[in-house]
Amino acid sequence: MYRTIDTSLYNTEDFFKKADTTGQCWNWLGSKYKNGYGKLGRAGVMAHRIAYELTRGHVPETMCLDHLCKNRQCVNPDHLEIVSLVENVMRGDSQFAKNARKTHCKHGHEFTAKNTYIHPKRGSRLCRVCRDDASAKYMSRERG
Repeated sequence: MYRTIDTSLYNTEDFFKKADTTGQCWNWLGSKYKNGYGKLGRAGVMAHRIAYELTRGHVPETMCLDHLCKNRQCVNPDHLEIVSLVENVMRGDSQFAKNARKTHCKHGHEFTAKNTYIHPKRGSRLCRVCRDDASAKYMSRERG
């Protein structure tokens, strides 16, 4: 998923000169991706990964670094935590994460194993009570 970073190519002192370390978040002052994450070099290595590996150690290739501060420009190692991709997404504010955290449907029915239908193609979660109600209404309209 992520390539291994050769930290011997980077000097810790020189690296952090490219960050504003005066506040709690150490905002990256160098190049950035369009999504706000700092990058370094032509290869576009993510700055926060380099910061973590220079100060804390190796990040396994299959793992992500979660910005606990929610600031994508931050390279402060104290604000970064190694997590799985799923955990990182679930901690975020994407629509997928928001929907996955819901415990009840929009009509107040609880999402339980018995009351939850997973759409086979989309993988979306539906309330069986609401799905059955909608189906019954549709069938009554069709019958006349």
